[in-house]
Amino acid sequence: MFDKIIPEKAGISSTRVLEFINTLEKRGLPMHSILMMKGNDIFAEYYWLPFSENFCHRMYSQTKSFVGVAIGLLEQDGLLGLDDKIHTFFPDKIDTDLPENLKELTVRDMLMMQTCGDTPSWFYDKDPDRTHIYFNRNQANMAPGMRWHYDSPGSQVLSTLVERLSGMSLFDFLKTRIFDHIGTFKTAYMLKTKTDDTFGDSAMLCTTQDVASFARFVMNYGSWQGRQIINEKYMREATSRLADNCESGFDGVFTHGYGYQIWRYGDDGFAFNGMGSQLTICLPKQDFIFTCTADTQGYEEAKALILTALQDIIIDHLGSPLPEDPEAAALCEARGKQLKLCKIKGEAYSPAMDEISGVTYICDDNLAGFKKFTLHFEGKGGRLCYTNAQGDKELAFGLGENVFTKFPQQGYSDDHAGLLAVDHLYDCAVSAAWAEERKLLIKVQVIDKYFGNAIWVFSFKGDKATISMRKHAEAFLDEYVGEVIATKA
Repeated sequence: MFDKIIPEKAGISSTRVLEFINTLEKRGLPMHSILMMKGNDIFAEYYWLPFSENFCHRMYSQTKSFVGVAIGLLEQDGLLGLDDKIHTFFPDKIDTDLPENLKELTVRDMLMMQTCGDTPSWFYDKDPDRTHIYFNRNQANMAPGMRWHYDSPGSQVLSTLVERLSGMSLFDFLKTRIFDHIGTFKTAYMLKTKTDDTFGDSAMLCTTQDVASFARFVMNYGSWQGRQIINEKYMREATSRLADNCESGFDGVFTHGYGYQIWRYGDDGFAFNGMGSQLTICLPKQDFIFTCTADTQGYEEAKALILTALQDIIIDHLGSPLPEDPEAAALCEARGKQLKLCKIKGEAYSPAMDEISGVTYICDDNLAGFKKFTLHFEGKGGRLCYTNAQGDKELAFGLGENVFTKFPQQGYSDDHAGLLAVDHLYDCAVSAAWAEERKLLIKVQVIDKYFGNAIWVFSFKGDKATISMRKHAEAFLDEYVGEVIATKA
């Protein structure tokens, strides 16, 4: 669908593209893909194995920007007005008298995330209906339209509104009205909620090229190959600075304002912004698009590191086409073939391995529910055998490298977020390394429809062992958090 060109034709040197990739690697960023476009041409596209151009990656909150565009289609069809009150579309979801602030909340307010304040979390709520939760347990402590406040549940309500008024799923509505015209999103899909609504604030799974094509459509302000598919006025509003979102006093990468479910970006640009560094940057003045996928959950500086490197190494040097540089281009191509999913750093060997291998440790009572564990070291990897509340588990790992396997915990969600899928196991990558002679780190990276990561630190002294477990994942891996103290059997 897009032509591929060498970086020099886009006005940037292959050497700088290589520098950008090496900077991401040097900083230990767990990247999955990057793609850069000038106009309709891709001049850089790289994937970290096992990811590829065909992988449908979870885009998390980039999904909100798709919802914002879908609302624009409903307005164009005359099915709603942006100043309509949200609650009027959901009389069947309201069981009680609404607070006055919630009664005054409009579609426009919700698009701009200028809603009524804190809304209840839904992840562990017994009520399966997220829209019902929003209207019946919303504190609504602020007047709508007064102040920007990130409201992910509000984006879900907008998604449900799209489905209610269009009579179609959010994905099918977008497919019929946009995706089929631009020729992408052929393998894409969206996750569902417990009530079979689309998981509208986090649901999109698509390829990196898919999201780049959507960015191109939005940067064309709703036009594709000369056809105006959605009202240009709405799209220009959606990508403009309608609300201030800088309340820290610092100039960060995403403090330049907010439109209709779309972030403003520096240098008069805009962005789609998803958890874990699912990022798409659009700079109309430079006719430049950047998109990347990753799982940087828990790495607080990651987004700023990625985008600062992008600005300093790529964007600041975009210009007129340059002479070809075959040698630099060859180095770029070779570097791309070497890219692999990041692994835990440390030593692949410790003299303590022989002493620890095969020894069973009995765990004291702990919040994680671990009963016992045994580490087996075999060749370039090993196995962690443990017993928790679900029973006996086994997880393979590589020493100094990733092993790709299934994470053994059962009951995590599949196509419907929040619903238990007992027989479904997540794909994951597991690497281990010794930080000290008697301190082993195991890193788990879940790389499925749901992304998350966990770090387990095993420490040994005499007949004692401890495990310190942390996780960065949305509503799963909860069984793998806390401190465990254990003694040799």
